[in-house]
Amino acid sequence: MKKPNMIEAKKRHTNNTKVLEYESVQNKFGKNKKYFVRTYGCQMNEHDSEKICGMLESVGYKRTDTVESADIVILNTCAIRENAHDKVFGFLGVLKHIKDTTNKDLLVGICGCMAQEEVVVNEILKKYSYVDFVCGTHNLDNLLNIILKEIETHKQQIEVLSYEGDIIENIPVIRESKYSAWVDIIYGCDKFCTYCIVPYTRGSQRSRTKESIIEEVKKLKSSGYKEVTLLGQNVNAYGKDIYDDYNLANLLSDVSDIGIERIRFVTSHPWDFTDEMVDVIASHDNIMPYIHLPLQSGSNKILKLMNRRYTKEEYLKLYNSIRTKVKNASITTDIIVGFPGESEEDFNDTLDLVNECKFDGAFTFAFSPRENTPAALMKETVSEEVKMDRLHRLNEVVNKYSNEANRKMKDTIVKCLVVSLSDKDKNKVCGYTENMKLVNIKGDKSLIGQIVDVKITDTKSFSLDGEYIKM
Repeated sequence: MKKPNMIEAKKRHTNNTKVLEYESVQNKFGKNKKYFVRTYGCQMNEHDSEKICGMLESVGYKRTDTVESADIVILNTCAIRENAHDKVFGFLGVLKHIKDTTNKDLLVGICGCMAQEEVVVNEILKKYSYVDFVCGTHNLDNLLNIILKEIETHKQQIEVLSYEGDIIENIPVIRESKYSAWVDIIYGCDKFCTYCIVPYTRGSQRSRTKESIIEEVKKLKSSGYKEVTLLGQNVNAYGKDIYDDYNLANLLSDVSDIGIERIRFVTSHPWDFTDEMVDVIASHDNIMPYIHLPLQSGSNKILKLMNRRYTKEEYLKLYNSIRTKVKNASITTDIIVGFPGESEEDFNDTLDLVNECKFDGAFTFAFSPRENTPAALMKETVSEEVKMDRLHRLNEVVNKYSNEANRKMKDTIVKCLVVSLSDKDKNKVCGYTENMKLVNIKGDKSLIGQIVDVKITDTKSFSLDGEYIKM
């Protein structure tokens, strides 16, 4: 048994990262069996789930869409918010009922960031004996051996490594889309924002080599993919740990030269967003004009308490540079209200900044402390009632500007990558504009996988309606 250790997870050294090749498992112990994977959290988790599916299928498992028909269920978890924690443990109750009533041999496993939390693993050991295995983010590549060991011994397997992390290349992947792909470029984070658990659960910043990334994008392009999204917890820090003179701006330019039709990247930290990056985005047509730029607070006092390492003035300078240089840019953000020490004046500073920036959209949250982070030790000064009031007031302003941004697109013709049938109307398809607006499109399913011209016919707060224009 290897339990996570949050003290070890905080440590940072230099140049300890190893680049290793994935070691495949030859035993086809999943033959004639089915798997179900549920994902919580960010795009990194979504891509990790694609790797989990790839590894499971490499030993014979086949996917099922229902837990009732599964032989193994894996929950790939998120540790950012308390509600994600609650959802995972709530779903574990459903799985316990299945094991108790209809499928006593069902294997249940937990992966992802929650698995890296010491308090979570202790809770599983104490209250959830029916969870068969726990695998951390740093040894996801060893998942199949952990499952096989549980099958052979019928003993609960807890295998979670707490260290800065390595890079494992060529893990099998079953991608959710045939047209748009995630590409990891950097793992972990060294920023240590006081509210965030990610540096402890994902380890230190460690970049893949530019050669590995470029080769992966070339293969995706040759396989027919139209779009790649370059991924990292702090994607803008790419290259700092392995290169002296090569960074994300250089990588974006090199990936652009491959000729794939669309390039995106998430998630950015304003502190690492350089003028060079803005210029590269502005000068390459296949780098999409969509930028997610987390603000978190508009108060310099709160930004300092959060350890965000920039001021609101510096954020605004960057924001205005993007708006000025990048044609038709769409900028979204993250904002937390109710952080310890946030006064009404601090909150109004946030509202003022939102009114100035007029973001295209925002993910907004009420502060919830995550155990083992510095913010969890800060005295809570904002009641839950005030948090919810501030969140409601913030969302009203955010939604107003999201509506305004969308309304400006009415009657325009935009290019959309059509990705699937529409969730709201199976007689329509849906896709994304260059600036990442979701469009429900009046058009045939034969459009899926194509980049097409669409006339916007109606707008809503969080989506657009349109019709395919045959050019």
